[in-house]
Amino acid sequence: MKKYLLIIAMFLSVFYSFGQDRKKSRQKIKALKIAFLTQELQLTSLEAEKFWPLYNIHQEKLELYRDKGRSEINRRIKQVGSFNNLNDEEAKDFLNLKLDLERKTVLEKERFLKNASKFLSYKKLMMLQVSEREFTRKLMRKYGRERRPKE
Repeated sequence: MKKYLLIIAMFLSVFYSFGQDRKKSRQKIKALKIAFLTQELQLTSLEAEKFWPLYNIHQEKLELYRDKGRSEINRRIKQVGSFNNLNDEEAKDFLNLKLDLERKTVLEKERFLKNASKFLSYKKLMMLQVSEREFTRKLMRKYGRERRPKE
């Protein structure tokens, strides 16, 4: 009995440490993104003071919608086994769920732009979108390079 408890404890500690590494990685990426966007947007101290709290809330909401969508889709797929096992009504529900989350995402982006445009120029807001995309590309290039086997 003690042997099984020890094995279970070891597995749990391994999974916990993987979770901690993932959390640290996300925090590191978030810090890199903040530094990159700050440099690219060249925010004044007054702009930055208003921008970052609004932007962080915006990002949390977008992440919530993405996570909610993924978890709900994964849950439903597990229920039916695979996409091939879906009937037409279940497929319709999937598409409606996806459209609903996309609507919420667009509404959140509109809300963010409306609020941010009160203290940032539209030029800086466009630059934000371009910079976010560029940050993602750089991150993917770096991640891809590290993951590729050396020849």
